[in-house]
Amino acid sequence: MRRAFIATFLALFLTACAVEPPGYEGPFKKQVRAAIPQLEEASGLRFLKLPVLQTRSRDEVRSYLEQEFNAQLTPLELAGTQTAYRLLGLLPDTLELRAFLLDLLTEQVAGYYDPETKVLYVVDDASSEMRDITITHELMHALQDQHTDLTQIESLTGDNDRMVAMQAVVEGQAVYEQLAVMTGGQDGEPQIPGGWGRVREMIREGQSSMPKFTSAPMLIQETLLFPYLSGAEFVRRVKRARPGVAPFAPFAASTEQILHPERFLDSVPDLPTRVTIGAPRTGTLLHEDNLGEFETRLLLFAHLQDEAAAVRGAAGWDGDRYQVIETPSGPAFAWVTIWDSADEAAEFAGLLRRAIEARHGAGIAARRITIREQGIAGQAAVVFEDAPAAVTSPLLTLETIQLGAP
Repeated sequence: MRRAFIATFLALFLTACAVEPPGYEGPFKKQVRAAIPQLEEASGLRFLKLPVLQTRSRDEVRSYLEQEFNAQLTPLELAGTQTAYRLLGLLPDTLELRAFLLDLLTEQVAGYYDPETKVLYVVDDASSEMRDITITHELMHALQDQHTDLTQIESLTGDNDRMVAMQAVVEGQAVYEQLAVMTGGQDGEPQIPGGWGRVREMIREGQSSMPKFTSAPMLIQETLLFPYLSGAEFVRRVKRARPGVAPFAPFAASTEQILHPERFLDSVPDLPTRVTIGAPRTGTLLHEDNLGEFETRLLLFAHLQDEAAAVRGAAGWDGDRYQVIETPSGPAFAWVTIWDSADEAAEFAGLLRRAIEARHGAGIAARRITIREQGIAGQAAVVFEDAPAAVTSPLLTLETIQLGAP
């Protein structure tokens, strides 16, 4: 769903090259023939078969997005995710997540590659410049899908952090190789005046022409941008360290590895601890998932408005799991985070206390909030519970929290 988002921004400052080797005979023949050899050279991958392209109307795009939502998230899962982010103060209570994302993505999408049908779809009302850029970007996805199974990302459930990390590899490589093609990069590396910092600046500057994106909460803006920008930087580091090796062989296992590529590239990669939580002691389980280092960082920044503190507080993350729990007095949130050291757990706990106090303000008296540092199976942990004040019993039973390999 997020695949074509970056094309809107890239269109602000890139133009395509024009070469016409033989082969492909379908729609947009000139653009596809130009892009195929350039993407192969930049990525080191080869098309095993020629791509298939078709056009779609804007209404057909929205229909596709609706089908994707329905396939990836049941109504209960979507409601649980929405409640979790509302309880954390990352989404306003009035925002209906599904409707908002459908409107935003329908506005942005100029084309997409569907790994189920193996077809690249181009929106028929896109400008010629946007269309050409979209074709190059989505052709990279078609190429990736011939060398790894992209459907495994969309079918992944209950592990938000791993899914975002995998999306970052896929989108990051598409952005990186597209930039290399369009800027005439040397040795396969994009030549960008001003570097990656300038790419970020231009993307931010382009927000004024995108009303839905501009009105989106910070969580939505940043999670849409993360796979493209942080993903591209991750791919740059991986390609330098492992020339000739696809960045998805294997995929990154967490946003921690995307944010800190050295933890992916190390001879013994830093894999997250898998956290399993049993049935809640109080209330009924509605939904569970994880946040990962990236969204933990967003949570701290949203309420502290201190980027350095947010980055510092989320560093040392080693795994997490949350539960959304329905109680007789309303929804509650329970969250277990695992840390590399007791010092990092203590720093996170202190910053989280400040963030939650800022998030609730005077209304904190209506909540029963506990944040405690806890040793679990010999590892440093922080257990956070946020429930209506009328809920006097703990939500979690520590004995039911289990840690394991990823």
